[in-house]
Amino acid sequence: MRKFSLVEFSVEHPKLIVLLTIIITLAFATQFTKIKTDTNPKSMLPETSDVRMWNDEVEKTFSLYEDMIVVGIVNEKGVLNKDTLGKVQRITDEILKLKGVAARDVNSFPTITNVTAEAGTLRVAPLMTEVPKSEAEIESLRKMLFENPLFIDKIISKDGKTTAIYVPLEKGSNGKEIADEIKKILKKETGDEKYYVAGDPVARDTFGAEMFKLMAIFAPIAGMVMLLVRYLMFRDLFLSITLMMDAMVSIVWSMGLLIGLGYPIHIMSSMAPVFLMAIATDSMHIFNEFYFRYREKKDKKAAIIETMRAVSRPVRNTALATAVGFGVLLFMNIIPVQVFGGVVAFGTIVLRILSFSFIPAMFTFVKDEQIEKIAHAEDIGSSRTSSLLQKLASIGTHSPKATVIAGLVLCAIAIVGVTKMNVNNNLVEWFKKDSDVRIADTVINSSLGGTSMAYVVATAEEDDFIKTPEAMRYIEGLQQHLEKLSVVGKTTSVVDYVKRINLVLHDNDPKYDVVPETKEMIGQYIFLFSMSAKPADLDNVVDYPFRKANIWVQLKTWDAQAMREVIKAMDEYKTAHPVAMELKPSGIAYFNLVWNDEVLWDMVTGFIIALIAVFAILAFDFRSVKWAIVGYTPLLFTILFIYGVVGFIGKDFDMPISVLSCLSLGMAVDFAIHFVSRLRQRMTETKGSETLSDALLWTAARPGKGIMRNAILFAASFAVMIFAPLTPYITVGAFIVSMMLLSAIMTIIYLPALIVLLQGWLFKRES
Repeated sequence: MRKFSLVEFSVEHPKLIVLLTIIITLAFATQFTKIKTDTNPKSMLPETSDVRMWNDEVEKTFSLYEDMIVVGIVNEKGVLNKDTLGKVQRITDEILKLKGVAARDVNSFPTITNVTAEAGTLRVAPLMTEVPKSEAEIESLRKMLFENPLFIDKIISKDGKTTAIYVPLEKGSNGKEIADEIKKILKKETGDEKYYVAGDPVARDTFGAEMFKLMAIFAPIAGMVMLLVRYLMFRDLFLSITLMMDAMVSIVWSMGLLIGLGYPIHIMSSMAPVFLMAIATDSMHIFNEFYFRYREKKDKKAAIIETMRAVSRPVRNTALATAVGFGVLLFMNIIPVQVFGGVVAFGTIVLRILSFSFIPAMFTFVKDEQIEKIAHAEDIGSSRTSSLLQKLASIGTHSPKATVIAGLVLCAIAIVGVTKMNVNNNLVEWFKKDSDVRIADTVINSSLGGTSMAYVVATAEEDDFIKTPEAMRYIEGLQQHLEKLSVVGKTTSVVDYVKRINLVLHDNDPKYDVVPETKEMIGQYIFLFSMSAKPADLDNVVDYPFRKANIWVQLKTWDAQAMREVIKAMDEYKTAHPVAMELKPSGIAYFNLVWNDEVLWDMVTGFIIALIAVFAILAFDFRSVKWAIVGYTPLLFTILFIYGVVGFIGKDFDMPISVLSCLSLGMAVDFAIHFVSRLRQRMTETKGSETLSDALLWTAARPGKGIMRNAILFAASFAVMIFAPLTPYITVGAFIVSMMLLSAIMTIIYLPALIVLLQGWLFKRES
């Protein structure tokens, strides 16, 4: 019984194959109406993860809000004047009316609680009940502000030029939408003031909105560039569109499946179409070989079948390597990483099925005259590209030792660069330096305590322990220790309120600016404060059994590294000052540190497992561990070179870079598979009548042309991303351009050098 051939069936029934492809594609496309998006980094970890459960518990215990927007108001002449204070009052009033804002806990001059004393009686009231009308009233406000450490660096900068409005958001509110509403309010004001809107929800939700906008803009542009470059290569619009359709079909099937299974489009899965578009360019090798075969056979159907016989093995195995590379992510711990790996692996399999069905079927619709015209130029004897590739390959072929030594020297330099890499992540730095988000964050962080919020929760073993002078002094010491860090702008705790009350009830005598001597006195102060302050003032810093205290830590940067420094300092203090209290970090800065680390190391773990799996595939494909080692070299060198540059230029090893590691694995190894497979195939076909050098030059000139076309097509398409406003997209663009060109050059020049140098070892078994 004759073995079924999908290629032959597709060539004999092209209309049926195309019709089936269209029907299945439409079926997947119907799922797009159910699309849901989720740009919240919290969703990177399951709700049952330790950090999410702990953060939720802390937010519930201390009545905290998940998200906070910070509005900075800067006047270089000082904000304490009637005009600016009037604007602060109007802006605050308008913000309080916004839907989604937790109005009762907005803090600014008109709403923040001020603690004073009148005739020995504690007075707790809003700082600015009305806009000062005279210089004397302004001076009084200035005195209240700068005499109270709770206000300095929180709602007034030390130089008096900056103030802030802290806007907590109700759960589920969209930070970008509220930030846009606040900006509309700010635009109504004129004068010398400058306004800035910052905070995690602003950066996070703005990035989410921009991310989908960019995908909608850059994906079509990249597609159009890809179409243009293909047309310039083959001068056939129909086949160029066919190659494009191959990518589009796989994207529709993959994303349709993702949406149909009920998964939202997350930050990572939104990048899957870009990856699939890139992987689809591997079918360039089919097109490249087809014209050579047609020139030899002069029969379209025979050329298609011969082409697929020649390239089926490398095409199949590159797809397998890529699918495995991404498929291992299914076994990682982070759900979005699993989804991303699964979608790309599925899309890669779809692409290869289409390579053996849809593409051969589409070839049959092209007129013979058109193919003849293109095939005429595909002669390695007359093609300038083939000639150039032969010259490049001859460098390695004829000077193998010098080429290998030069590569090893570059490799050693790259390793030095790799050792300089810094593992870090900063969501705000995903925006360009001149973006509103980054400018706002920089200005507010340089003037005030900081926009990145963390907490340190101190937990005692018994109720009421927080009211003891021992606990109070311990917390005070911890705050002072943390404030020594350059990344910490300000800390706040119940101790600050207690010391403030103690001071004002003793006529502002500086010697009472300390923790009271007895537990009873501390308890009385807290009771008096709770009678008049906003509930949140005390709720945010202690629980009511007074077993736990919450220390607010404002950070001046969103660097994950900053939170590491806080945790390290906290642990040092705990070790040096043993007290019956546990200290544990919390807050959005802590969550960002944990999820960044977990995602990053999950990707790195997956990458290492994929490296091993891909090596096994190479060894199986080549039926030789020796050839697998040689074929692996361009991949390892490409990764080393790129990461070496990342280390030398000082770019952090962050999440986008870790995601791109998988892409480098999938693409850099493909070229080597094609090169080695076709070289060995050529040597088998010529049965020793051709020298190794000639076989290498032939491989560089013919399959190598497909490799170079693939690399150029890929690089040209993704170069457009270098112009994106978000830095992860710039990184993706620069990384892909570098990776494709570098891995292609490594394959064409370095592989021949290695093969010539190691021929005694490599061909020992064959001979």
